[in-house]
Amino acid sequence: MAAEIAQVPATSRCGRLWQAAGMERAVSGGVNLLGRAALAALGHRVDAWGEEHLPTDGPAILAATHVSYPDFVMIQAAALRRRRQVRFLCRHDAWEHPVAGPVLHALRHIPVDRDAPAGAYLAARRALRDGDVVGLFPEAGISYSYTVRALMPGAVSLASETGVPVIPVALWGPQRIYSVGRPVDGVEPLPDWTRRRRIDVWFGTPIRVAPDADVRAETAGLGHRLTAMLEGLQRLPHHLPQPGEAAPWYPAHLGGQAPDRTEAALLDVVPRSAVRPTWGPGCGPDGVATG
Repeated sequence: MAAEIAQVPATSRCGRLWQAAGMERAVSGGVNLLGRAALAALGHRVDAWGEEHLPTDGPAILAATHVSYPDFVMIQAAALRRRRQVRFLCRHDAWEHPVAGPVLHALRHIPVDRDAPAGAYLAARRALRDGDVVGLFPEAGISYSYTVRALMPGAVSLASETGVPVIPVALWGPQRIYSVGRPVDGVEPLPDWTRRRRIDVWFGTPIRVAPDADVRAETAGLGHRLTAMLEGLQRLPHHLPQPGEAAPWYPAHLGGQAPDRTEAALLDVVPRSAVRPTWGPGCGPDGVATG
């Protein structure tokens, strides 16, 4: 293979690299434009907190809570304020879609096969070494309880191996647009096209992970950080349910009607290698589960 590559003229290789980079810029520009147009058409407002924690250049790892299907759209909208394009790790079967697949490929997002995640890890490591921003959802799925569920250790492992800090990211609001919920006759909730939703995206203080750190213990620490940030957003006055309002989109432990953690455990599909929560409702101050 090395010999075959060597036989390709350098100008040709460079030309293909420039062509690929140009295609990525064109596609990302078009996708971002469509995303902003859709948010504007629906009157949705995306507010970014702590955006100064996202560097304007160089690698970064975003470890985000997962509360809705369009989470990546909201995070990207916030990241654009720092002129950064995020390469998200996404379920590999999305690449099979005839429209989404080519777009995901052009944007250089990273497919994740849950049964064989090593390839995605290596691709994310390469992206960081290239100076990219890599976005992960460590919960590996949307939490039915709207609390931070068990976390995969990949984000912390990447930080430990590469020296790139983890930026915890919490967001709240898009769960009212399109998310999971209690199935009715086996059918999940449909999108809600109500206009003028408010979405908050919070970039937290970066976390540096030592090369010899206990990855699972550091992942538990990330769970505590994400929980504090998520609940901080959930308690904002403009996100509170109105008196007497049925709120299946709001966590049970804060007064909403979303499934509590016990019920959600029957609905969530959590990888066996995930770090189980010692954070959030049902866990004591010392990290021991109660009740």
